[in-house]
Amino acid sequence: MSADAVIVGGGLVGALTAVLLGAQGRQVELLERARPQRQVGELGIDIRNVAVSPASQQLLETAGVWQRLTAAPYDRMCVVEERGTRQLEFAARDVDRTELGWMCEHSEIVCALWDVLETMDTVALRLGDTVQAVAADGEQVVVTLDAGALTARLLIGADGNQSSVRAALGVAVSEQATGHHALATVIRSEADHGGVAWQRFLLDGPLAVLPSYDPRLASVVWSQSAAEAERRVGQDAADFCVELTEQMERRLGRVEAVDRRLVFPVSQMLAQSFNPRPRVLLIGDAARAIHPLAGLGANVGFEDVRELVAVTEKLGGGTD
Repeated sequence: MSADAVIVGGGLVGALTAVLLGAQGRQVELLERARPQRQVGELGIDIRNVAVSPASQQLLETAGVWQRLTAAPYDRMCVVEERGTRQLEFAARDVDRTELGWMCEHSEIVCALWDVLETMDTVALRLGDTVQAVAADGEQVVVTLDAGALTARLLIGADGNQSSVRAALGVAVSEQATGHHALATVIRSEADHGGVAWQRFLLDGPLAVLPSYDPRLASVVWSQSAAEAERRVGQDAADFCVELTEQMERRLGRVEAVDRRLVFPVSQMLAQSFNPRPRVLLIGDAARAIHPLAGLGANVGFEDVRELVAVTEKLGGGTD
């Protein structure tokens, strides 16, 4: 039987797409290596956090997962420079809102989406299957897997910046090295964060400190050179806390504790085409990867989802 859509990748973007297409009554096959698991660090929250915009929040609410999340609203964002004397501030009150957005734990969102997927008769979850080849024409798409093949009206590649769908089709990409490595962690501070997202542009790269639902826990994403990232990830925790306290200008008082530190290279990527073959779409990080500086990555991917489901909603039960 032919599916309406085969979605490769069950992360934030792919799982949300599957929920919303399945809710339209479309038959969906979702491919992922394994079921996502909840990740909680030493300080009690996921080290990977994402900024969620009001538009993305509405999409997650439509998918039935927003009420399951422990989202942390932030109502101000403050931006300063290492050598600057002024401060740039964005406030929710200036746009007649109570919040600018929310910080959410990455794994909590994904697991909530999978909880919904597992209740949907319209979505088949295929774990462990990987894409070997893709053949697409104007009528259908055939996806060859490790064991067998799937036929669908639409193939959606939502499998990240190392997309197997993109690779199977030989889609060219343009890449731009940023020279940055991002150090991500969670800290416990002496003072409450007050629901403020804070960013300091250092000479070596921007440092972002983002609030969580716990008033004394904050996520840190620190872009820096590879050499500095290597030094800081190997630092004694107490020494790291002292250095971070200084770089944060004691805005949250003393940094009292730090979770495990993750480091990953930051590069920007753009696929030559988001629609490389008839009935094939690349969305989210499979289509483009951008610097985490402004917290846009997940929201841009959610925009892809919103536009896609708007089009399929207009098509109704048609086969176009």
